[in-house]
Amino acid sequence: MTKTAERRPSEAAALPAPPGPHPAGGGRRRRILLDQARAYAFLVGGLVCFALFSWYPAIRAVVIAFQKYTPGSPPQWVGTANFTHVLDDPEFGAAWRNTLTFTLLALLLGFAVPFVLALVLNELRHAKAFFRVVVYLPVMIPPVVSALLWKWFYDPGAGLANEALRFLHLPTSNWSNGTDTALISLVIVATWANLGGTVLIYLAALQSIPGELYEAAELDGANLFQRIRHVTIPQTRFVILMLMLLQIIATMQVFTEPFVITGGGPESATVTVLYLIYKYAFLYNDFGGACALSVMLLVLLGAFSAVYLRLTRTEGDA
Repeated sequence: MTKTAERRPSEAAALPAPPGPHPAGGGRRRRILLDQARAYAFLVGGLVCFALFSWYPAIRAVVIAFQKYTPGSPPQWVGTANFTHVLDDPEFGAAWRNTLTFTLLALLLGFAVPFVLALVLNELRHAKAFFRVVVYLPVMIPPVVSALLWKWFYDPGAGLANEALRFLHLPTSNWSNGTDTALISLVIVATWANLGGTVLIYLAALQSIPGELYEAAELDGANLFQRIRHVTIPQTRFVILMLMLLQIIATMQVFTEPFVITGGGPESATVTVLYLIYKYAFLYNDFGGACALSVMLLVLLGAFSAVYLRLTRTEGDA
């Protein structure tokens, strides 16, 4: 009886404790809830800022597009009169034609040149960091400063471009002052200014390609161009498609270069849709017309983006 009685305390100690709140578990749960609350607080703050500075102006612009709006006077609903007025503007066709031409030329240059530079940088064995900084340097220059530098560069008199042509005994050009050369001159400026970011994105995509794929291609006898065609491009296809979409959207909204360098001239040769929106709003004081043009551009870019993403997703699924 004594031995049995002596064993009972140890047996009782071995029994599991009754269920109940564990202090450590409760503290961990409170920390998780607190972290989630902080995350939602930061998220709400970001959403509020995004709604105030992005969603609200977009919705407000759509509303003003159907109003006769003058600062200091109550707005009046005019239906589609602003759209009709904008469509009758002689500069409307020129603005869209220049914008589409600019987008096409910028896509040809801005798509091929950064990809080739990224391929070259990816093959370098020395001074990679230096050349990356050199390529990215134009992005760090403020856009207006960059445009002013190119305006001096394109000066038909003492500009560096014509001075270089004279040194090489080649005929000079009017560059941004000529109706035939102004738009392509702006395309060169925009391509140079936005080159660095695109090159670095392409370079990151190239460095993520497994080296075994190139080794297998070399064993199969593939040359440089065949490796680029059958290995590099398929492996970076998603990045190429997304950058192409973003570049089209950005170039369709070009404004800084024609505003600073050419002022829309000569003879409306560089008037773009966004520059025409600026003229309606701040030169003509016609905010209804400016918003009507903005809605047209928004609808076009939204429809193009939806079709583009749909086609690329369908090809990827196939």
